Amino acid sequence: MLTVNDLMTEIPNTVTPQTTIRQVIALMKSQACRQLPVLLNGKLVGIVTDRDVRLAMNSPLILHGRWQDDEILDNITAETCMTPDPMTVSPDTPAYQAANMLSIYKFGALPVVDKGVLVGIITATDFLDYFALQRPQLIDQ
Repeated sequence: MLTVNDLMTEIPNTVTPQTTIRQVIALMKSQACRQLPVLLNGKLVGIVTDRDVRLAMNSPLILHGRWQDDEILDNITAETCMTPDPMTVSPDTPAYQAANMLSIYKFGALPVVDKGVLVGIITATDFLDYFALQRPQLIDQ
């Protein structure tokens, strides 16, 4: 049976709760990722996504001028906009179950935790990549 371990990205990029939004954006851009687990003393405490960052920068609750963007980028932290205590899966979770969770909850990713330690991340893109490689001859027709 296909498991999360077969598809996940091992040892994903992470940030701390005190990482600034500017640093989060830079890491997401440089690593071409849209989700970053947030670790405090090695323990998963949250996940920050590109959507979280967009909402923090363009919050309808806090009106600001574009000239204030630098202040937001340098003073708002991952902790401020992350999803705390995210839903997780283990490496031995069946892949179909993780895919179902991504679909039902409209998540882009799930952190993969083994015995309390972050060991990977499984993303919707990981599933798409897997299925795209299954029947490459169909693409050429």
